[in-house]
Amino acid sequence: MLFTDRVDAGRRLAGAVEHLREERPVVLGLPRGGVPVAYEVARALGAPLDVVVVRKLGVPHHPELGFGAIGEGGIRVMSDDIVRLSGVRQEELTAVEHAEEQQLLRRARRYREGRPRVTVDGRTVIVVDDGVATGATAAAACQVVRAQGAAHVVLAVPVAPTDVVHRLRGAVEDVVCLSRPDLFSAVGEWYRDFSQTTDEEVITRLTEAAAARSAPATAEVEVEVDADGVRLAGDLALPAAATAVVMFAHGSGSSRHSPRNRSVAAAMRDAGLGTLLFDLLTPAEEADRANVFAIDTLARRLSGATRWLRERESLPIGYFGASTGAAAALQAAADEDASIGAVVSRGGRPDLAAPRLGDVRAPTLLIAGGHDTLVLDLNRAAQAELRCENRLEIVPGATHLFEEPGALDQVADLARAWFIRHLTAGGGPPVN
Repeated sequence: MLFTDRVDAGRRLAGAVEHLREERPVVLGLPRGGVPVAYEVARALGAPLDVVVVRKLGVPHHPELGFGAIGEGGIRVMSDDIVRLSGVRQEELTAVEHAEEQQLLRRARRYREGRPRVTVDGRTVIVVDDGVATGATAAAACQVVRAQGAAHVVLAVPVAPTDVVHRLRGAVEDVVCLSRPDLFSAVGEWYRDFSQTTDEEVITRLTEAAAARSAPATAEVEVEVDADGVRLAGDLALPAAATAVVMFAHGSGSSRHSPRNRSVAAAMRDAGLGTLLFDLLTPAEEADRANVFAIDTLARRLSGATRWLRERESLPIGYFGASTGAAAALQAAADEDASIGAVVSRGGRPDLAAPRLGDVRAPTLLIAGGHDTLVLDLNRAAQAELRCENRLEIVPGATHLFEEPGALDQVADLARAWFIRHLTAGGGPPVN
């Protein structure tokens, strides 16, 4: 089988994975050449598209011999046998890993241009390349995706040698390959046009796919939220067939316009979750610094806004709280009739809800920066008071605002996975 170009290959490959449409898959392309193929697959399935950036770790002085691979989110896939047999010192292996990690982060940031990584946690994932020769990179990519939490991994390629396809079947749930020639020397011989894919083309395809996913159906609508008798400005966004809604409770010095909050909210919408960003205080109230620590007032307003939202939408609801907003979220979730499906705290002050922490029933994820030592200690103390399912995640090297490269992406990934697990597929509480 001869393909005209990568677009042609992608369109043909899309037909071969059509049966996965109902699983609402995520499509990941291996850069560079796999991305234009993956773009056609994602467009045909109406699926989110992203890159899977993987770096092979080569043994020093023998870089062609890989002792492992790394992926985003701190994922490491290692071959202990090769490490042992290579006889290379641990500090040398660590230096290789550090250098490759820097390259990985640079490429990922360049390709996405500030967009958060599409979550794969609990999802069916189709990993796409423009072809496979040895299968080493594809196998590493699938291992990384599985380690990132994917529930079902399918490798889809236009062409690969028969023996490589058989070998790869042991690494993933399924391999979809359109052409399996016995005589194979290079991927490019099976394309009429196999010109090099540039970084610019990868960025363009990812940008176009992201724009398509942010269609009018997911556009934010300005709303006036009735929060305990006070009318507050908000932005409501509901993707088509939204499975749940995440309400954002902002903290001190923040608002619904915060780039950090909006970045995390975009990650929620990429996973099919609706978002409601609104301000818990009026502009006049924000002028008095003491009001941002009035947790009782903030919690009452959040509860009132929750009732307002439930009158509009019959969907499971989760809370995402930052700083003092996290305390408000936990206190509101502690109400007996709250029926909140999950709570996530980013750099939060859960200690300010201390009297009610034992009453929280919603599964709670606390996220703190590794260098935000005071807040980290407060989160550890608060976690000891929780009686619900809970977890504390520490983002290494991050400070209070998670401004370090990649730190906020990790927050978004953790939060998104938590909400997907507890709010979707029957994971949330019944809707009243």
